[in-house]
Amino acid sequence: MRTLFLLAVLFFLAQCSVQKPAQTTTFLVPFTKNLDVNPCLTPSDTIRFYCPVREAEVQWEEKDVFNPASAVKGDTLFLLYRAEDTIGKYNGTSRIGLAYSLDGYHFHKEAKPVLYPDHDEFLKYEWEGGCEDPRLVEDENGTYFMTYTAYDGDKARLFVASSTDLRQWTKHGSVFQKAGDQFVDMWSKAGSIVSRQENGRMIATKINGKYWMYWGESNIYMATSDNLIDWSPLLETDPQKMQLDTMRHYDTAFQIVFSTREGEFDSELVEPGPPALITDEGILLIYNSKNSPTFGDKSLAPGTYAAGQILMDKNDPTVVLQRMDEWFITPDQPFEITGQVNNVCFVEGLAFFKNKWLLYYGTADSKIAVAESDGKLD
Repeated sequence: MRTLFLLAVLFFLAQCSVQKPAQTTTFLVPFTKNLDVNPCLTPSDTIRFYCPVREAEVQWEEKDVFNPASAVKGDTLFLLYRAEDTIGKYNGTSRIGLAYSLDGYHFHKEAKPVLYPDHDEFLKYEWEGGCEDPRLVEDENGTYFMTYTAYDGDKARLFVASSTDLRQWTKHGSVFQKAGDQFVDMWSKAGSIVSRQENGRMIATKINGKYWMYWGESNIYMATSDNLIDWSPLLETDPQKMQLDTMRHYDTAFQIVFSTREGEFDSELVEPGPPALITDEGILLIYNSKNSPTFGDKSLAPGTYAAGQILMDKNDPTVVLQRMDEWFITPDQPFEITGQVNNVCFVEGLAFFKNKWLLYYGTADSKIAVAESDGKLD
């Protein structure tokens, strides 16, 4: 009997020794998709706009609306969303539209896009692919800064524009323009600027005297800025860590903050989502990912876009503290599974509005949906 008791004690101790340590950091979960309103934004074939480049009226959001950024101003929530027409050789030109809501679920669209290719110095970078995938923050004075993708049909480039009212935008061109021509002419996209949440506003916040921005898609890289317009990518200086990006064929080694994981939902690529958020625990970054058909998560459909979360050190935004093992949002609704690109939930807008977190995402590159969370971030 005593022997059996000792064996039981040893077994209990062995089980305790392999338990995972208690989670001490904060992720923003769970999110619940609001099926009563989703999709909350859909394309329209009745809204028209005179395109200055085509010199013709176009149904500028006839085909798809997706991948929105968000902003809260007083009692109103705004979405800046990517919309596509059906004209042209790149499956339609993308423009950025504006919609607003008093409850976060039901939106009124403005008739004209607010950012689009025009006869300006940036036309060669934006035509005829267009302006894509906005992320949005503001500075202390209430000026908004939008990072977006300029696509010429051959190469994506990370650009930035600013506005004081969300309607009239000043384009500033490549975020890397002052860092060097070699960075302007390489493939780049997805700028998530480190911010804090204050009364619904996502305010870009300096750390160690600099603004910080996560960017990239095959790996997550970092850049810093003094003014939210001109950014310098962080280069890798350690010979032991130098690694060229084989997906985008870079000839410069950038400092990799984090990358893909074989066998997981984020196995093929990782890409920043909404603005990274400063919390008491660290910097929370929601990121998008693609599941590799060959070496990914076999429980997900090949090519699935799902989203995860990762926490960085708020004193050194390049240091990873903790990463979720699993996705927290993935396609499971018909409009998320079937569309222009199947099996996609792509998150870009995060807003604290009416005492809850609202997460806006593109579904199958075709429509926009919302998920909500009462999760608390200190």
